[in-house]
Amino acid sequence: MMPDRTDAPILGARFTEAFKLAAQLHRYHTRKHTSVPYLSHLMSVAALVIEDGGGEDEAIAALLHDALEDCADQIDAAAIEGRFGPRVRSLVEACTDTPRDLSGGAKPEWRDRKEQYLARVENGHGNRVSLADKLHNARSILRDHRRDPTGIWGRFSVEKEETLWYYHGLVQAYRKAGANGYLIDELDRVVRKLHTRDASETDDQEGG
Repeated sequence: MMPDRTDAPILGARFTEAFKLAAQLHRYHTRKHTSVPYLSHLMSVAALVIEDGGGEDEAIAALLHDALEDCADQIDAAAIEGRFGPRVRSLVEACTDTPRDLSGGAKPEWRDRKEQYLARVENGHGNRVSLADKLHNARSILRDHRRDPTGIWGRFSVEKEETLWYYHGLVQAYRKAGANGYLIDELDRVVRKLHTRDASETDDQEGG
């Protein structure tokens, strides 16, 4: 089936530039303990954002949402703003759980970072991009749990219970901040599956 056409591109040169930048920044990165290029995650988050009605700024931020957290030695918030504008910078910063002055090296302790991030989301600093990011991560965990139910949790820097605590907290924080619609409902559903997965190994396959 042929796609519909528009009179003008919905995603223009700025989006193409952001895609090239994301590919460059993350060219040596893979998904945790896999050989899957990390760019696949950024593309998936951008797709979720676009399909949920997000505009070009949000789509650009989706491609760059991990740039400040994982590529702080290559790019900073001011550079993102200079190339893509203040709204993209703000959206990316809302996805970042590391200090704003981080310029590479070790990140602060995991629990502290996550507690502060949950508080920011609950106080209204989350957005469609950050929600799509968490949804894709949760879906990936659930998918990989089917493939390796005992080994999946060893990929993370914290215990299984801590990971589940964080994702449950995310659902609550987004709900308290007023999130509604497909992305939060789907995140809620996937997180519930993760909590009950060990007792329900034969349930239906997830979409996406």
